[in-house]
Amino acid sequence: MTLTLALPKGRIFEEAMPLLARAGIVPEVAPEATRKLLIGTSVPDLRIVVVRASDVPTYVQYGAAELGIAGADILLEHGGAGLYQPVDLGIGRCRLCVAAPAAFDYAGAVRRGARLRVATKYVLAAREFFAAKGVHVDLIKLYGSMELAPLAGLADAIVDLVSSGATLKANGLVEVEQIAPITSRLVVNQAAYKTQRDRLAGLVGAFAAAVAP
Repeated sequence: MTLTLALPKGRIFEEAMPLLARAGIVPEVAPEATRKLLIGTSVPDLRIVVVRASDVPTYVQYGAAELGIAGADILLEHGGAGLYQPVDLGIGRCRLCVAAPAAFDYAGAVRRGARLRVATKYVLAAREFFAAKGVHVDLIKLYGSMELAPLAGLADAIVDLVSSGATLKANGLVEVEQIAPITSRLVVNQAAYKTQRDRLAGLVGAFAAAVAP
């Protein structure tokens, strides 16, 4: 039986390629240079499927892929049902943060118990974070540029991924709270790991060795 590894498009995909090489997994063709959706690899009976980052946990949870690489932000929003997360791959480093306009007294609004409007695509993670702090928020789900929401008067603050902080600074926003540090994880379908333990354990071990100091 052929195993499938789900990889996310974008930045994590680029950072994952050297990691895969160290784990002994080399695509038969460069994924970015082909229209093929399923790509064989140097490992017998292991193929790669490249999907949207937000879809990786779903592919793995439902067994369309036995394993995959997903950012911790995506896993927080997904909930992690049906998934093992055996290896922190240390790639895709950033942080999930609350940011607000520099002129907005965020801390003061929180102290006063004000109800805040917060724009984010990470609705579940944001809801849990603010609920744990006892902060009242109205969450506005967006998919585009979060930084625009406060500028346009749609929201008081945003919850989004931050890497260098340059985009926030360019739009007059500042980080006011960190929700969680983010890296990418190897995720494995729990049922598949029980039925194909030897094969999957070998791949998990290869990834663990690839990230070892």
